[in-house]
Amino acid sequence: MRILMAGAGATGGYFGARLAQAGKDVTFLVRERRYQQLQASGLVLQTPQGTETLQPQLAQASSLTGHYDLIIVTVKSFALDQVMEDIAPAVGPETLIMPILNGLRHIATLQQRFGEDKVIGGLCKINATLGDNGEVIQMTPLHQLYYGALDGHNDARLQRVDAALRDCQVDTRFSDNIMDELWEKWLLLSTLGAVCCLARGNTQQILTSRGGEALLQGVFSEILSVITAEGYQTRPAATARILELLSDPATPMTSSMYRDLIQGFDIEADQVIGDLLLRAKRHSLATPLLNAVDVNLQVYLQQR
Repeated sequence: MRILMAGAGATGGYFGARLAQAGKDVTFLVRERRYQQLQASGLVLQTPQGTETLQPQLAQASSLTGHYDLIIVTVKSFALDQVMEDIAPAVGPETLIMPILNGLRHIATLQQRFGEDKVIGGLCKINATLGDNGEVIQMTPLHQLYYGALDGHNDARLQRVDAALRDCQVDTRFSDNIMDELWEKWLLLSTLGAVCCLARGNTQQILTSRGGEALLQGVFSEILSVITAEGYQTRPAATARILELLSDPATPMTSSMYRDLIQGFDIEADQVIGDLLLRAKRHSLATPLLNAVDVNLQVYLQQR
């Protein structure tokens, strides 16, 4: 199976490296700067177990040749439009596209461009970032990769994807209910991103501050009400685990959006928070805390 990894940041770099190390035919589609960096230094993984370096197979949009069986999209959501242009020549009749992006808006966007039958569900759970020299830093052993058909029907095409991705030094989850997994991931990351960006701190700092626990629980409740109105079939045990994880003052957590914000980078405000507000409006739901977060993020983007 020919696999194109669109992006070689923390997510694409880590999972793509693991696939390549397992002998899979993986090509990384990258921009010029990242291309030169990886050509010069290789793809460096810093994990809790040590440092590994590999020489990846690289391509730029102008040099893509032939169709790929699986395209895994791992860029930031605000880069999706350009990436769709870049990967278009690599999409053939049998190609499947698996986006690993935050939120859910990207699914409809990809389906509109390439067709509903081309897009499958995907998400990852990993605590990773890029270092100053472009190295992928895995901060904890967590490295889960979920995938499955959006309609829950994992046919022969999805079986081939599973066969290609399993046994590649990562924890793979072939899901027959990927949509609920996607809703729950959005609930987790949007709550985490909202409270960290609004309070400008990690969850430990927030939860030990006056009113911090109420803030987190209030944001969580607003988001849960939105995604439930949008079609999420609530799984109480799963949502309880998410709230318990977020509410543990002994474990300081931050989101990638918060880490991008404090470094002055562009952020996925529209895709993570703004889209929730659009969906809330559709159902006439009151979301004052999310609105406060959204204003905060818009001001940040104006001031960048």
